[in-house]
Amino acid sequence: MHLDLDAFFASVEQRDKPSLRGKPVVVGGVGGRGVVSTASYEARTYGVHSAMSTREARARCPHAAFLNPRFHAYREASQRVMEVLRTLSPLVEPLSLDEAFVDLAPAGLDRYDDASVRALAEQVRADVHEVTGGLTASVGIGTSKFIAKVASDLDKPDGLVIVAAGSERDLLRPMHVTVIPGVGPATAERLRRAGITTVADLERVSEDELVRVLGRAQGHGLHELARARDDRPVAPERETKSVSVEGTYDTDLTDKRLMEGLVSRQAAHVAERLRKNGLSGRTVTLKMRLHDFTTLSRSTTLDAPTDSAPVIARLARGLLSELDTSSGVRLLGVGVSGLADWIQDDLFGETGDAEDDELEALPDLPVVRTWFPGQDVVHEELGRGWVWGAGRGIVTVRFETAETPPGPVRSLPADDPALSAWQPPS
Repeated sequence: MHLDLDAFFASVEQRDKPSLRGKPVVVGGVGGRGVVSTASYEARTYGVHSAMSTREARARCPHAAFLNPRFHAYREASQRVMEVLRTLSPLVEPLSLDEAFVDLAPAGLDRYDDASVRALAEQVRADVHEVTGGLTASVGIGTSKFIAKVASDLDKPDGLVIVAAGSERDLLRPMHVTVIPGVGPATAERLRRAGITTVADLERVSEDELVRVLGRAQGHGLHELARARDDRPVAPERETKSVSVEGTYDTDLTDKRLMEGLVSRQAAHVAERLRKNGLSGRTVTLKMRLHDFTTLSRSTTLDAPTDSAPVIARLARGLLSELDTSSGVRLLGVGVSGLADWIQDDLFGETGDAEDDELEALPDLPVVRTWFPGQDVVHEELGRGWVWGAGRGIVTVRFETAETPPGPVRSLPADDPALSAWQPPS
C-alpha cells in the first residue's frame, strides 16, 4: 500500500482555518524569493503547483491565501496517520510527513482478493480522516512499491486504486516514461531522442541498449521497472543521513556579523533536532547561495560526533569566514551529517556553563518580521487566531480555530502587548 495525504500542508491550513475552506491556499515562502511547497486543489485550478516561485503563484492566483508553513501542525497530523498505519502493519516506511508505504503481508487478511483488500483500504482512509480531523488520503495498492505509488496517483484527491496481480504491465504501457522513478526531464529528453516516450516504448528496448544510452545502473533499473519488476522491501527504518536548516532572505545579505548570527541560530536549531532524535554528527556543512544563484558549500569533519550547538556554530562560522560574501547572499544553511547515535563528551574540553555563555554571547539580530502569514497567535481578550498579514506597524488577525466557525478580522498594533505567538502544549 502507498498512502499519500492530499495537498497535505494546504489541507491542514484549511482544516485549522475555517474561513479558508473551499478557497485557494498556497503554503511556502511568502516573500518575493519564496517557493510554493503545497497548493490546495482550489489553487491548482489556476495553474499553481509545488516548486513554482511564489511570485508566479501570486500572478496566477492573486486572491489565494499565501501562508508560511506551520510544521508543528503538520508533524502532529503526520504522527497520527503513521500510528493508524502501524496498527495495521509493523512494516511502515514513511517517505515524508505525508507519504508512506505499508507492507500488507502482516495485516492479518484471510484473503487478498479485491473485495477484502478494498475493505481494508477504505477502513484505513476512514481512520485517517477521523484522527486528523477531516484530512483525506489517496491510496494505491499493488504487488510492489512502484506499482502502489503509481496507483495512488491515478485518482487524486481522495481516491483508491487497486492494481490486480498480473495487470501491472497493461497499466504501465500507455504511460509516459516519467512515471518511472528517476526519469526526470534530462533522462526523458535523452530517451525521447532515442524514440522512447512511453513505457511501452521502453519495454521494447533491450537492456543493453538502455545501458548504452543511460549507463549501467540506470539502464538496468529502467529495464526492470518497465516490466513492473520491483523487489524492494518496505523498510520501516529509514536512515537519517543528515540534519540541516536553511533560510532564503528577501534582501541580499552583506553584513558578515549578521550572517554569523544567522548561522549560529541555524546551528542551534540543528543541534536541537539532533538531540531530539538521539543523534550526533561528525561533518558540519555550510551552504550558501549568492545573489547570482551560484551555490557554494564548505564542510569540515570532526574526529568524533557532537550535538553541541556552540561547537556546530563555531565550525559553521569558521566555514563562513572562508567564503567571499561581499556580492550579497540570498540563502544560508547549516547541516550536520556523518550521523551516529552516540556523542563524544567534552570534545573541546567545554563545560555546560561554557556552552551557555557562548549561546548568550550570540549577536542580537534585528527582527525583520515579527509576525508571518498563517502564524498561530493568541490575544488576551479576543482569544486564539492566526495572522492574515502584517506590515507598517500593524498586524491583521482572523480570530478563529479549527473548532469554531469563520471568525472576525481585527487589525492591531504589531507591538500590542496582549498579542503573542501561540504554541501547542508540549
